[in-house]
Amino acid sequence: MSTARLKAVASAVLLLLIAMFCGAAPAQSAHDAIASASAVAPSSASQHYRLGTGDKLRVTVYGENDLSGEFLVDGTGHVQLPLVGQVAAAGLTIHEFVNEVTVALENGYLKDPKVSIEVLNYRPFYIMGEVNKPGEYPYESGLNVLVAVALAGGYTYRANDSSVYIRRVNGTKEERVPADATTRIYPGDIIRVAERIF
Repeated sequence: MSTARLKAVASAVLLLLIAMFCGAAPAQSAHDAIASASAVAPSSASQHYRLGTGDKLRVTVYGENDLSGEFLVDGTGHVQLPLVGQVAAAGLTIHEFVNEVTVALENGYLKDPKVSIEVLNYRPFYIMGEVNKPGEYPYESGLNVLVAVALAGGYTYRANDSSVYIRRVNGTKEERVPADATTRIYPGDIIRVAERIF
């Protein structure tokens, strides 16, 4: 379960307990509160997510099974699609990429194609330095620094656990950020956990 979903469920349960403690009749049952809190939409983060090399996509062209399938954004930032060939994807949002595929299919191939695209696997993030298992890890929606460190086996005894350094995908410099649940990690990020100074 993602961190965002856990927070939403915890908030709903907390509100329900407060309402019960204060003697107010809850507006909804506990089950309904948890279900509504858990029904987190694909989040605004995924709507603004920019595609990049290594992302695996499911492209669905309704009524055209031969044109649908799972595709990878290659090293050049393109997706090789049946019939239309290469379509640029890197740097585009999902919505923008849907428009690009639709235009490519309308250009002499299909009349009014209906296209749907979903990210199946995001490109990985990387963590190095004072963690027990440095390396490459699969990205999950809602990832933060604490979860990333946990995936990497936790801090070593020498680690500075109050801050980490992150280099974002298109960044040229590392940025020092707090090592807490408020610091979000995105696909392609490189996290460096420094050694503490005694």
